[in-house]
Amino acid sequence: MAKIDGHIDAAEMEHIVSIGERKGMRAQDVKALLADCHNVKLSMPNNDLDRFDQIYDLVEMMLADGIVDDSEMDFCIDIATKMGFRKAVVGVLVKKITTGVKDGLSREEIKNEAISFLEL
Repeated sequence: MAKIDGHIDAAEMEHIVSIGERKGMRAQDVKALLADCHNVKLSMPNNDLDRFDQIYDLVEMMLADGIVDDSEMDFCIDIATKMGFRKAVVGVLVKKITTGVKDGLSREEIKNEAISFLEL
């Protein structure tokens, strides 16, 4: 996601590292993984709450550099669809997360709103 606009700035790298650390990885391991990301096999989450968390992380990444590129927004929507969210709601879901993050809402507040919206 961070590379989709052609570059990774410091804020995006910091965010990627914080996500990795939250998942139990060391910063240097995250950076090494990112440097060799073309060899990484992705696995999809198997429940809606984990799917939400991954989409949330993608949206935060999209917002990390303060610039929302159309290709980044399209990527988030495409990934949400591939994860199994209904096509009819993925655009609204990504926009709700984006708005919530920009408005300073917590992850849990945004998740609670999404749960009622998506009926997770």
